[in-house]
Amino acid sequence: MNTKELDKKYIAGTYSRADVVFVSGKGAKLYDENGREYIDLGAGIAVNVFGCADEQWINAVTKQLHKLQHISNLYYTEPCVKLAELLCEKTGMKKVFFGNSGAEANECAIKVCRKWAYDKYGDYSHSNIITLKNSFHGRTITTLAATGQDSFHTMFGPFTEGFVYASAQDPGEARALAEKGNCCAIMIELVQGEGGVIKLSQEYVNELVNIAKEHNLLIVVDEVQTGNGRTGTLYAYMQYGFMPDVVTTAKGLGGGLPLGACMLGEKVKDTLTPGSHGSTFGGNPVSCAGAISIISRLDDKLLSQVTEKADYILSQLNGTPGLKSISGLGLMIGLDCEKSSGEIAAELLKRGVIVLTAHEKVRLVPPLNITMEELEKAVSVIKEVINP
Repeated sequence: MNTKELDKKYIAGTYSRADVVFVSGKGAKLYDENGREYIDLGAGIAVNVFGCADEQWINAVTKQLHKLQHISNLYYTEPCVKLAELLCEKTGMKKVFFGNSGAEANECAIKVCRKWAYDKYGDYSHSNIITLKNSFHGRTITTLAATGQDSFHTMFGPFTEGFVYASAQDPGEARALAEKGNCCAIMIELVQGEGGVIKLSQEYVNELVNIAKEHNLLIVVDEVQTGNGRTGTLYAYMQYGFMPDVVTTAKGLGGGLPLGACMLGEKVKDTLTPGSHGSTFGGNPVSCAGAISIISRLDDKLLSQVTEKADYILSQLNGTPGLKSISGLGLMIGLDCEKSSGEIAAELLKRGVIVLTAHEKVRLVPPLNITMEELEKAVSVIKEVINP
């Protein structure tokens, strides 16, 4: 049996896979089992920050593999501590909890918010968390409950209680929920990735920050997809002029290995205490060694190139027949086209360009170090395909 047949026989049927088997890659290029080359504008869903087979990342991971692959959080390990130090120095956050995924990072953030409120009030009177309509925060039962899309609130109920949803355009809805006096936090994505690559406006975010201050609510920013250089700054909140209380991230953090982080600000830095949370694999030395290699290279020069590449994509695609609008931030771009996103993605794959979809939009999240030559070629194919 070939790979596709074995997959159908042995893998749970949760994915509608594209009809291709990838076997290798280098940078922003991928190769299938027949040796065909593709330009990758998906990066493993915004994971492969420096593309495939990045030498510095491989060296960092391999070096650690020869020392210690795992020991658990019952003991100290240097890569875990060094990564936490690097993240705190670059963000101004105070402490970090490591897990294995974005969903776990968001679960941790939710626990932090509720424990902070319980410590403050001595009961569960302020346990609600405001999230935004059209948001996405993960696929566990609790992060599905936090997700502000009705389509995710089916089949797996009952869902975790304590989440209320506000418009991502009208801050009045969030204010009305906060005024009820039973909330502890507001949790947001600054670009709603799975919800259609929709960027929150500066004015709206300013109002949320004001609401949080007025009602003593924590602000949690979910940077699972927007983080780690994706939007042109290390984290997207840095473009909005405020400091969150909690920041979650994953995807690109590990550069291709499972790693999530929940970063804690001044208000909540000591909320988690021994026994209040944990993870067997969180902070794994190999994953952390890879992440150190990633985060240490996301400097001003590279981030400015992210912005330049994003500007190039926008300048080339704006005005293209068949394109209704472009949304997003940095190299996290959504294309709303006259053709369906699924149709466009399938046709692009046939022509050797890999893209993602997000609801009705085509989503572009290439490796940050994609070359201009690769980008120019991919964009020219996109223009052809979206043209009706």
